[in-house]
Amino acid sequence: MKTVILAGGLGTRLKPLTQVIPKPLLPVGERSILEITVERLKSCTCRDIIMATNYKSHLFESYFGDGSRWGIKISYSKETMPLGTAGPLKLLKNEFKEPFLVINGDILTNLDFRKLKEYHMDNSADLTLVAKELKTPLHYGVVKSRGKSVLGLEEKPVIESEINAGIYFLSPSVIKFIPENKLYNMTDLIRRLIKERRKVVKYVLKDYWLDIGQIEDYRKAQTDIKKDYLK
Repeated sequence: MKTVILAGGLGTRLKPLTQVIPKPLLPVGERSILEITVERLKSCTCRDIIMATNYKSHLFESYFGDGSRWGIKISYSKETMPLGTAGPLKLLKNEFKEPFLVINGDILTNLDFRKLKEYHMDNSADLTLVAKELKTPLHYGVVKSRGKSVLGLEEKPVIESEINAGIYFLSPSVIKFIPENKLYNMTDLIRRLIKERRKVVKYVLKDYWLDIGQIEDYRKAQTDIKKDYLK
């Protein structure tokens, strides 16, 4: 299956680390974030990868080349302006004849991408969004009230929510809803598809997942890789 890895972000929340190296190329253990993803994709028979790049794009090409080192094919799509998380797909509109995978380049996961593809196809979906359930402890007591009357207090509740995991499976037909040469995010595309009454479904990820957005996430990745969470 074809896969697009979105690797064009500036990684501003991980500065100063990303002033020299793009976030997806930062090391986690003995490999880069993106190399871990590439090897995971290969293990799931994703052997045709397009890296959508912008910031320091030459470093991705220097690191991965044509992918032959990993026994896969890697090509590159370079933005001339920031296009968000869906905009880069418009540049690739002639690349896809069948449903394809899109994944953010700063994610670590052991998701079986083959099962995601099967789920997308079985549901005849236009777009499948991978959701991850997170439990977030609130560090304050929550007041329950009606008008001025206090009915009770809930001490430091845990909020459970399903978040967008930054992994998608798309049918080629949805690319026509992405505008040309415009900053356009996956959230914009999903809202548009829902408005157009297209079939958007969710796939709940039960496996390991980490979005490396903050310094503390990067530190956690260094710990998790030692625990073999990504096997």
